[in-house]
Amino acid sequence: MKSDTESIPSVPKAPGATPVLGHLPALLRAPLAFLRGLPAHGPLVEIRLGRKPIVVVCDPELTRSFLVQDRVFDKGGPLFDRLREAGGQGLATCPSGEHRRQRRLIQPAFHQARFPGYAGIMTERLDAILGGWRDGQTLDLSVEIRKIAADVVIAAVFGTRLERGIHTRLATDFDILLSGFTRHSLLPKPLRKVPTPGNVRYDQATKRVRETMTSLVAEHRERGATDETNLLSMLISARDPESDSPALSDEELVDQAVTMYSAGTETTAGSVGWALYLAAVHPEVLGRLTEEIDTVLGGRTATWEDLPRLTYTRQVLNEALRMYPPGWFLTRQVMSDAKLGPYSVAEGTTMAYSPYLISHLPSLYPDPERFDPDRWIQTGRQPKVPVTVFGGGARKCIGDEFSLIEGVLLLASLLSHWKVDLHPGSLTLPRLPQLTLNPGRMVATITARAPRCPYANQPEPEPARAAGSPDV
Repeated sequence: MKSDTESIPSVPKAPGATPVLGHLPALLRAPLAFLRGLPAHGPLVEIRLGRKPIVVVCDPELTRSFLVQDRVFDKGGPLFDRLREAGGQGLATCPSGEHRRQRRLIQPAFHQARFPGYAGIMTERLDAILGGWRDGQTLDLSVEIRKIAADVVIAAVFGTRLERGIHTRLATDFDILLSGFTRHSLLPKPLRKVPTPGNVRYDQATKRVRETMTSLVAEHRERGATDETNLLSMLISARDPESDSPALSDEELVDQAVTMYSAGTETTAGSVGWALYLAAVHPEVLGRLTEEIDTVLGGRTATWEDLPRLTYTRQVLNEALRMYPPGWFLTRQVMSDAKLGPYSVAEGTTMAYSPYLISHLPSLYPDPERFDPDRWIQTGRQPKVPVTVFGGGARKCIGDEFSLIEGVLLLASLLSHWKVDLHPGSLTLPRLPQLTLNPGRMVATITARAPRCPYANQPEPEPARAAGSPDV
């Protein structure tokens, strides 16, 4: 008779590891294909990045269980270690023990009753920004959509608009962090400290982001801003129930500001960018999408009241999120010996899950490489969004609905006012995915959709310097 220990299977190892670098060459060469191939080896699979073993969860039910047990499988590992260095201990990056306190403080800002107000801010900013575009203009839509998403997040978080110079500097610094993050996470510590041009740019950008956010928080305090329609005012006003002192220090406020800016900008920019691209290369989808938008909006900017009727727009956005989820590979740390399915995992083990891997499982999504917004026609108990895209359990993204509302309003408003013609071969993907799985350059010419478009024949706006994407 076998003992309990003998009956526990060992976690299978992915083949193809090299003696020194492990699976790092395969991951760097074709990361998404590498991830798609892991489920063939088991529901849990061990890979090696250099000499570091990482156990990847490849089964949807085990992924749900893994995410729900956030005290056992806490946020940690190389990815979150680097995130904390760059962004501090905000809601998305803090350990489980700190998360509950922060979540209680921030949750009221994401109560359903506040969404109409946020949507009003979004509509106002979308109307102003889309009105600044020029008929016949050629744009990098990836850059422009990120600018719009950042502008909206700043308005909702800080209740203000940034000066153009600050806005551009912040966007440029985040570009540096995002473009260098994956490489920085995979490098061993000694190599991260070598003063190469890429490492120096990355470290300087990290410092400038903190300085910019610290300055914005200080200015907000000095203004005595108590308008609780924006998130930062709510957090500044929050009091500790036991001491009646401020619930968050200035350092913690900066951490939250960095978290909200980065998460709010990248998720929306990625989902809308991919939705535009995928619709453009699937004419039947684009036809249905623009027909719905024209019927509902009639050439104007989308509002909160339009959301219930923009059902196909939401489906297109959901399918873009499924095919290219922003967070593509995320690590956790095992805090105590545990079981996951039939497997035993030891305290201290680094584990990972991939929303990209899960959302490309044929068992969940038949023909997963096919772009099909009709997967999201609401029937029965079908999920409203792809599983794991926004995480799960207590650590599920607090701003998921905020991001989806912003995404639908942005996508619908853009296509309501402008016809988008992508240049042939215009989509230039990053060779290695960044922190988020967002499109690279996406060059297009925009044409005002006369006679409905109120922005046709406007004078050319003052050009804004686009955020760069330096090679880090």
